[in-house]
Amino acid sequence: MQAILLSREEVARRAKQLYESSIRSLVETEENIGKMVIIDIETGDYEVDETGLEAAHNLNALHPFARLFGIRIGYNVAASLGGVMERVSK
Repeated sequence: MQAILLSREEVARRAKQLYESSIRSLVETEENIGKMVIIDIETGDYEVDETGLEAAHNLNALHPFARLFGIRIGYNVAASLGGVMERVSK
């Protein structure tokens, strides 16, 4: 199977669309706030964990060439280096 090249922007757009349309309502619970959700943009599969590393490894085991994108649940950014991570209101 030949891979279709996608820009970073397109990968992000697809992941955010999947998150908003079907994943957010399932994962955005009090116990998950601050955790990472990793999304396979081609299959819609996703996993949640504290840092996203284990989730990414698990998804890569299922789909070796998966295009993955991470979103921090309940926040406007996944990480911040010296900046501020703002909590997104529901």
